[in-house]
Amino acid sequence: MRIPEHLAELGRKRIEGFPVEGFVYGEGPEHPALMLVGEAPGETEIHNGIPFSGRAGAELMKSLDFLGLTREQVYITSAVRSRPYKWGEKRTRDGEIIKRTYNRTPTKKEILAHAPILDYEIKHIQSPIIVTLGNIGLQRLAGNDKKVTQIHGQLIEQPVQYLRSLEDKSYHWTDRSYKIFPTFHPAAVFYNRSLEEKLMEDLNTLKRIIKKG
Repeated sequence: MRIPEHLAELGRKRIEGFPVEGFVYGEGPEHPALMLVGEAPGETEIHNGIPFSGRAGAELMKSLDFLGLTREQVYITSAVRSRPYKWGEKRTRDGEIIKRTYNRTPTKKEILAHAPILDYEIKHIQSPIIVTLGNIGLQRLAGNDKKVTQIHGQLIEQPVQYLRSLEDKSYHWTDRSYKIFPTFHPAAVFYNRSLEEKLMEDLNTLKRIIKKG
């Protein structure tokens, strides 16, 4: 399943002026085993156009393998489709300091700009479970009061947030409920190795849920 091109163009237009670059489409079947909602593409994804294909993507593929799934069986998307970046300095091996861009967390305005894209995917992708990877995806769908550190590894069922119109500046709740499974973003383990055990517990729980159907 691929979003209509006019919707991609709308997404590019709505996020103009923000410090972001590129655009990455969601990827996967219309009837996936799982729908995965991440944060935003990174530098690798912007260059090859494949969601979760960088370092975090390699970790995600390990998780899918543990679940007995392949990339082709899941739909992978994110709250923001362009890479949010910030400028920073890096020292090279010969001691030279150069300026370069680094990934950053998307802002609420950037998430709102690309909300119609995720709204479309939520509506058209027929997935039994939506797995949110990190706080950004979780809060975009389930509300800002939800925190992955508090409810990770729990299957919740509730309406999700969406925009009624392109002029909306705040979200509304869908009439129907969705099954959401919050867990940590794959990149989180790079900065906090203590999360590896919690992530594995979440995967074991998710595997049991998938087997039950």
